[in-house]
Amino acid sequence: MIGKMDIRCKSMKASELISIIMPVQDTEQYLPQCLDSMIAQTEAHWELIAVNDHSKDGSCNVLAAYAIKDPRITVLNSTGHNIIAALQTGYAASKGVFICRMDSDDIMHPRKLELLRSKLESAQPKTVAAGNVRYFTDNGAIGDGYARYAKWLNTIAKNGLYWSELYKECVLPSCCWMMRRNEFEEVGGFDSISYPEDYDFCFRLYQSGYRVDGLEEEIHFWRDREDRASRTKEQYADNRFLALKTHYFHKLDRDSSKTLILWGAGRNGKDLSKELSSKDIDFLWISNNAKKIGKHIYDTEIQSDTMIEDVSKFQLIVAVSNESEKSDIKQLLESKGLIQAKDFWFFL
Repeated sequence: MIGKMDIRCKSMKASELISIIMPVQDTEQYLPQCLDSMIAQTEAHWELIAVNDHSKDGSCNVLAAYAIKDPRITVLNSTGHNIIAALQTGYAASKGVFICRMDSDDIMHPRKLELLRSKLESAQPKTVAAGNVRYFTDNGAIGDGYARYAKWLNTIAKNGLYWSELYKECVLPSCCWMMRRNEFEEVGGFDSISYPEDYDFCFRLYQSGYRVDGLEEEIHFWRDREDRASRTKEQYADNRFLALKTHYFHKLDRDSSKTLILWGAGRNGKDLSKELSSKDIDFLWISNNAKKIGKHIYDTEIQSDTMIEDVSKFQLIVAVSNESEKSDIKQLLESKGLIQAKDFWFFL
């Protein structure tokens, strides 16, 4: 262990304490800004459990210095060799009745903890409090993909579309939520065996019937950098996460009394068809691309979208990425009386 172990202020009440779990790996240059943003919080009743995940730079020294200055900070070494192990190590040492996460290269809005806690305290049971996000960089503009993702996330929060959009992308980023401790444990906490762990967590919340109560405010600032884990780690190399999506769809939303239809015969459709086949899920395959209709891909004939007539007999998953095409497909399916997240789902 590095730094102080007992970090609780004597004035803290257990019923008020927020535990922040933060894995740390080679973020020495970003840690001071990150930690300063916590110390500047308008909500003072928090503890930070910072877990060193085998850093090779000076991260440990920075953490140790801050732990000496602020008794709310505890620094531990991870008992494993990945982010899930680091999260589990941190959670095991936490004491708060409210739980949230932090990334060691990011920045908190000064009112982040205050706003999330206030939202959660007034919410009904089985609620997750969440807020808006913003990407930033130290040198230049952020990548287009991250900009679109942040805009999409904030639109979801504004309109309460968390579960209807769940199969597109991770709808609840790891550092933008807060939960009650007992409810966090009810859904399995950090006991994920699948990557990305935050996306798996979203599916478990959905499975357990939780609701997400979103704030309108931006509460978290994500640092976009070339060496961030989502860009460099093998687990995140294919950011479509089709295996994870297919697993949970089959488990949570598949109605075996209805015929499953896969829409889209491009790269995404082909890869999704492999995932469905690997799980022995039968499906029909359709496209609105005249060049592909009638062709056989992986021994399956591509049919025309005009075959969708008796909508009560079908479930559809859509594997196209073009936004204009997705909009047209949604309009067509809704004109037939189908409902998103009940009868059809977008997987991208």
